[in-house]
Order: sequence, then C-alpha cells, then structure tokens
Amino acid sequence: MNENIRLLKPLFRGFPIIILVMILSVLGAKKYLNYVTPMYESTAKLKLADVQEGVPSANLFKDLDVFASANKIATEIEVLKSATLMHKTLAELPFDKEIYRKGDVQSVELFGNSPILIEGTFQSEKALDKRYGLQVISRKEYLFFYPNSKQAIKNTFGKPLSIQGGKLLITLNEPFIQSKKELKIIDSYAFEFLSEQKIMDKINTNLDIVPVDKDVPVIRINLKSNVPEKAALFVNKLAQMYIQDYIESKFKAANITVDFLKEEITSSNKKLSASEDNIQNFRDDKKIVNIQQETETDLRKISQLKIEQSNIKMNLNAIKDLNKYIAAGKTNYLELAPNFEAFTDLLSTEMVKNMKKLQSDKKDLLLTYTPENEKVKIIDSKIKDLADYQVESIKNTERNLQLKYNDLSSDISESEKVFIGLPEKEKKLEILNREFNLYEKNYNFLNEKRIDAEIAKAAKIAFHKVITPAEISKTPVSPIRAIIIVVSAVLGLFGSILLIYVVHFAKAKVNDVFTIEKNSTIPVAIATPFIKNDQKIKENFLKEAMQMELKGMIQEQSILVISSPDNAREHRFHAQNLALAFKNQGRNVLVIDATGQLENQFDANAYFDYSDPKYLSYTKTVFQKEINEKMKNFELCIVHNQALKDDKLALLFMSLATQNIMVIDSRKTAEKTILTIELVKDEYQFQNVWFVLNKSGYNPSLWALAKKFWNKKTIKNA
Repeated sequence: MNENIRLLKPLFRGFPIIILVMILSVLGAKKYLNYVTPMYESTAKLKLADVQEGVPSANLFKDLDVFASANKIATEIEVLKSATLMHKTLAELPFDKEIYRKGDVQSVELFGNSPILIEGTFQSEKALDKRYGLQVISRKEYLFFYPNSKQAIKNTFGKPLSIQGGKLLITLNEPFIQSKKELKIIDSYAFEFLSEQKIMDKINTNLDIVPVDKDVPVIRINLKSNVPEKAALFVNKLAQMYIQDYIESKFKAANITVDFLKEEITSSNKKLSASEDNIQNFRDDKKIVNIQQETETDLRKISQLKIEQSNIKMNLNAIKDLNKYIAAGKTNYLELAPNFEAFTDLLSTEMVKNMKKLQSDKKDLLLTYTPENEKVKIIDSKIKDLADYQVESIKNTERNLQLKYNDLSSDISESEKVFIGLPEKEKKLEILNREFNLYEKNYNFLNEKRIDAEIAKAAKIAFHKVITPAEISKTPVSPIRAIIIVVSAVLGLFGSILLIYVVHFAKAKVNDVFTIEKNSTIPVAIATPFIKNDQKIKENFLKEAMQMELKGMIQEQSILVISSPDNAREHRFHAQNLALAFKNQGRNVLVIDATGQLENQFDANAYFDYSDPKYLSYTKTVFQKEINEKMKNFELCIVHNQALKDDKLALLFMSLATQNIMVIDSRKTAEKTILTIELVKDEYQFQNVWFVLNKSGYNPSLWALAKKFWNKKTIKNA
C-alpha cells in the first residue's frame, strides 16, 4: 500500500499540470471543431424483388437459366456500385461544379444557396479540376483569378469570360438574392468544375453499400458528404436510377425475347406442319389407319384360325385312325368295335344301331334256318350295304376334314403375310411421331414463354422498392464533438501523466526513505518533515535528538559532523537546530562552524568559526588536538561541515567524527548522489555514517512552487 502511495505522489504533485493540460486539450479540440469541415451521412434502404413474388424478369428465364440463384444480394450490391449506374446517377445531379465562400481559415461550399451562378463550356479537360478564385466587387462586376495566381481579370456579370480551355458565364442568382434580404454578395468566392472521374472518386470514397443482413434482401445505401443535401440527393437518386435501370433492362430483355420467340414460333410452326404432313403421307402410302388396332385384329384372326385348325386336325387324326382300323378288319366288320368319338354323325349312329339289330335278327333266323336260307342272305345283304355305306362315309369325312385343314393352313399363311415388314413400319411411324411430339412440345413451350414475355413487356413496374428514403441529415456524423472532446481530454490526461512521470524519473531525486534504503547500505538516522512554524521546529528537533540518543549516536565527548553533498545551506538547518535541541536538553554543546554560515545564537565560548582559509593548512593531528582541547569543558561537539563537493575541509572533519550525519534533501538531492556517498564512505573508510532525509514526505504542489517563485521574483525586483 505504501509503495502504491509512493508511486502516486508525482501525480498528486502534478495534479495542476494534469488539470491544465486537460483544459488546454479540450480548448484545442473545441478550436479544432470550429474549423474542421463536418461530414453528414444520409441512408436509404432498398428492398430487392423476391423471385417468388410478382413477375420480375428473372422469372421469364427461370426455365432457361440453370445458373439462376434466389440470393442475389451480393450481385445487386455490385450493380449499385457499377460505374454504369454511377454515371447515369451523376448525369441527373448537379455535382459537376462546386462554389465556395472563402473565409480567413476555411471555405464553405454553397450548394443551392449561392448568390452567384456559374456556367461553363470547356474544350479541354485541362480546365477541369482546378480551383478558380472569384471576388465580387459590386453587383455588376467581379474579379477572376486563376489557381495560385494573384493577377485578376475584371469582368461584368452576364458577360461571357474566355479562360484557358473554355468559357464561363457568371451571373447573379437574383431569385435567391431577393429571398435573402441581408445576404452578403460582395465577398471572395472559389469555384471548381469537376471531371467525371474526380466526382466518381469523391463519391466512391464516402459511399458504403451493405446488406442489412445476409439473409434479408434489403440493402442499405450510405453516403457521407460535407453538404447534407448532396448526400441525401445522391442516395435517393442512386436508388431511383437502380429501379429505373432495372425496369429498362427488364423491358429491353422482354422486348428482345418477344421478337425472338415470334421468329422461333413461326419456324417451329413450319416444322410442326411438315411433320404432320410426313405422318399423313406415310399412313396413306402404307394404308395405315391405326397400326396397333389393325395388328391386334389380325393377331386375333390368326389365333382363331389356328384354333379351328387344331380342332380339325384332331378330328382328322381320329378319322384317319378309325379308317385304318376299319380297313384292317373289313372282312369281319361286324366284329369290330370302332371308336366313333371323332365320328359323331347321327346318321352313322342310327346305321350302326340298324346293323346291330339286323345282326341280332340274323342270329334269331339261324336258329331256325341255315345260312343258305333266303331270309338269312337278305339280312346279310342288308348288313353288307350298311357296312359299305359306313366305310364310304368315313372315307368321305376324312377327305372333307383334310380339305378344311388345308384351307385353314392356307388362310393362316395368307394372314401372316400381313406382319411382313411390320417392325419397320412401326419404327418409321414411331420416328415420325417422336419428331412431331418434339416440334409440338417446342411450339407449346415457345407460346407459353411468348405470353410471359408479353406480360413482362406490358408490366413496366419493378418489384424493387425504396422502403426508407434518405433524409437530409441535421447532425454531422464526423467529427463527433462529444467523442473528440472526451478523447482530447483523455489524451491530455494520459499525456500529462506520462510527462509527469518522465520528468519525475528524469530528475531522479531521492524523494523518500525507500529510495535511500534501495540504493545504499548506509542507515537513515532521522527523516525530518517540512516545517515552517518555529515552535514545531523546536519540538521536532527535540524529538529527533531523543531518537539519535536512543540509536546510540549520542555519547560522552561525541563529535557529530553534519554534512551535505552539494551545498552547505542544505544541512545548515539541521546543524543549527540540532545544536539548539541538544542545548535545550541541558547539554553543554560545542559548535564548530566550518562555513561561517550559522546564525549567532550560541555563546561566544561555545562557538568557533573555522571558515578562515588559514585552516586549510592544518593537518588532521592538529585539528584533532585542537578540538580535543576545546571539548574538555563540553559534553558534545557539533561540526557544521562544508559541502562534500567543496572537498576542502569536509573530508577532514568527517574523518574526525564520532558520528557522520549526511543530510540529503528529498526535493533537491539526485538519486545518484546516494551511490556517490556510499563510494566516499568505502574509499575513506568512514565509520558510523548516517543519512538524514530533509523534507521527508514533502510533495509541494506546482501552485505552491509557482507562488514561491513569484514571491522570490517580486522580492528580488523590489
């Protein structure tokens, strides 16, 4: 805690400097603010069109442009910054010339409130970007000055003035002058016609276009200018020109698209018609109505014929087997058991029944008659006729089935001829249909796009919109007075603190007991505070005399040599007051003054002046003998020594001392002096050397020092 207080002491002492520097910093900042040109900022917010909203031109090409993106914020910011849009915007604004009213320290731009109007035509760009001077000497005449020239050209208002690279026409702004009754016209002015590049550079330097948020399609357009009207005008005009340029681009794109689509639709229509004719001619040539239905019908017909052929084939095979069976057993027909499953004629069935009845009747007759009997023979004849008829019928049936089978085979072969070349026809027809569908789809797509383009062309609106127009700023954004004043005060504070500590460490004075103890092994006997009151001085030195006695510094016949490093006046105060303090304690004190500067407050028999130059020839032995002779009647000897740097009798007296007291001043003695005293002690092997710190804890304010210096100066002059 004490260390912290020690470090803060320079601040306490230099507090007036801190206050003064801070006041000067604030005053300087205010003075600077009076002359600095303020900058004003205007902001407009622009909402971008949503691709899902309305019919912006981006939707017209959404099926064609595979690179389209919903997030166009970064792209639109670059469009707003583009030179093309900047040129269009500046062409609509009166930023090509600047007129200033000149003052003693600064010039103020007159934008929209100038009492003079200046128009110019230039044949060379060399006449641009130059600050010309103008001094109005009356309501009729003025003086024109080239840049950095004091030679004037006198001319009359309303009369053209030829200059290097162009012509000027300067007139009075009568409407504005009449609106301002107390307007000062006769004054010094300056004007400059700016090239487009310089205007662009000035705008780009102070223009800031950023998105409100990366996911929000809203753009903030900011511009700083020394003229607030300019900032608001440019920001609003830029947003307006952006929307106008968007509409123009959309209309131009839609118009070009409509023309292109009409041409493509006409060409596509011709191709579609040609494709339709190709399909029709192919159908007529190949006699195709519906190839799928025709094919299915022919397939069903062939399938039906094949089914009939299969049935007849089975019947034919059965008849053939039956015929072979009967032919094999023709001699004994009645004993055969033919399978009539494939011969199911009703007549045949009836005939077989009759034959079986006749056979039964024959058996009955044979019971009565012989086989030669006429009745038996008649029955045999009937049976034979029926059997022959049956056999012939089977043969005829076989022939009929065979003919039918052959006819069906021929019909099937003829029907199958229809499918010869069918895959090729289907392939050709499929190609023609595919070509037709392609042209038809293209034709329909182009017509849909033509309608979209016609709508986009007719809708001359933009879905971009200014949601917050820029307003003329009333308060400058820079410089910010409060911040600059506060910063100046803070800089003044830290600067003054730095200065105080730089001076403090550069002076490197003793300052306090800690500094002595840090740099030397010599102990500190006493630390004397800064005292002005005589009574307090007396009390303090009595206390210090007691402390010295308690520390063993005061003994019988002791010799106390009181010295200082640089000047005897620095330890005279202690020598005199310590001698008086010991005397007030009742001690018999001998005072030896090696400087002759002590005040005459001692008895004549107790005070000896050794400042005479004759003592320079004395040896140590002579001094030792003389002092011992004088001390016979005294308890204590106080020697007011010379300063150490005088080096005449100082070292000699110190060698005679029982106790050496070295007085150093906290405000005057340099820190390096402590090391010097340490070296002197070691070099001359002085014993019992003590430091006494004068003005301990004394940290006078600068006001006190200034007052003290003033008083000294006043007394000296008086």
